[in-house]
Amino acid sequence: MKVLLSAYACEPGKGSEPGMGWHWAQEIARLGYEVHVLTRANNVAAIERGLAELDGLRCNIHGYDLPRWARWWKKGPRGVHLYYLLWQWGAYRRARKLHAALRFDLVHHITFAVYRHPSFMGRLGIPFIFGPTGGGEYSPPALLRSLPRRARVAEWLRSTANSAASLDPLLRATFRQATLVFYKTPETLEQIPVRFHQKCICVQDVATDKDDLAGMPAAADKPRFLFAGRLLYWKGIHLALRAMAEMRQSVPEAILTIVGDGRDRVWLHGLARQLGIDEAVDWRGQLPRKEVLGIYASYTAFVFPSLHDSGGTVVMEALSQGLPVVCLDIAGPGAILPEDCGFKIAVQGRTEEQVVHLLAEAMKQLACDKELRRKLAANALAAARRQTWQAVVRHAYEQVEKVLVTQ
Repeated sequence: MKVLLSAYACEPGKGSEPGMGWHWAQEIARLGYEVHVLTRANNVAAIERGLAELDGLRCNIHGYDLPRWARWWKKGPRGVHLYYLLWQWGAYRRARKLHAALRFDLVHHITFAVYRHPSFMGRLGIPFIFGPTGGGEYSPPALLRSLPRRARVAEWLRSTANSAASLDPLLRATFRQATLVFYKTPETLEQIPVRFHQKCICVQDVATDKDDLAGMPAAADKPRFLFAGRLLYWKGIHLALRAMAEMRQSVPEAILTIVGDGRDRVWLHGLARQLGIDEAVDWRGQLPRKEVLGIYASYTAFVFPSLHDSGGTVVMEALSQGLPVVCLDIAGPGAILPEDCGFKIAVQGRTEEQVVHLLAEAMKQLACDKELRRKLAANALAAARRQTWQAVVRHAYEQVEKVLVTQ
């Protein structure tokens, strides 16, 4: 069966959306399908290099980009969404020509994986899979009060966009034309119109690369906690910093390492100074993914109190390195973290002070109870071995095959 994969973001060796597109392309091909990836033209060379290292995969790459005159829209975050919409329309037109020549049996939209962003691939008139898609998650209002005003405004705008998405005729057409819709979290399902729920299936797109699985790590020599991700307010780093300040009152030797960079760097550095823990926070900046994977084993636990991540690739990376995880019980991290692999802090009905206290208590338990940490670390590795990309994609395409048989 020939599958056309629409993957705007697709690149080997990357995390987040580019890595997701690459893993889906590989694993669908490994299932025996003939895969054709339609992606941005500047991804083609990297994908071809990646494919050259893999033998026997029937995977073909088709690059497309907008005309040069239209690319000026993609100037920073303000223009990327319009650029992406224009790219989707142009990619559909390219897909129509490819379909006329190659006669695909199925088209699958993978990235971007945000439910608010429509795809035009359903117009090809063949079975159409949309997702896994996310983006319907929201930040608990109680956890926004200590954020800068601009962050609270951004959250209001995001919530408004989510509410308005149901009125978008292009998005309604996407759901109507879809044969199946894969969604990531319960919050995203709530945003999809109810009349389409019968074609919706939960599929997590956060998984382990089997080549990255580590052995059982040695215990850290002192309480050391790790955060990795972009320095953005909605990643919940402000909560981790407040929890570290509270925990150090009873565990003064504790250290928090923060790997990553982003536009909220200055605010977060200032918050650490304000809390009096500047010397307890090790700011590493942006590091290559392989280097980050190499340092997980030297930490006690991974702290990731994100407010509305749809997935949480770094959570699965931490599990694959045998690191227990402390997160909130919401959005992607709350959905993917098994109960026996760390602590999921319940936020419903709690104030920010209560959530911070529970984060601090969880971190203190992991710092002080070596047997608990060892048990959670073993469970983390076992969970990562189960949640491989091969397992995720095979499960998804079992659902696809069931639907296609009935059509």
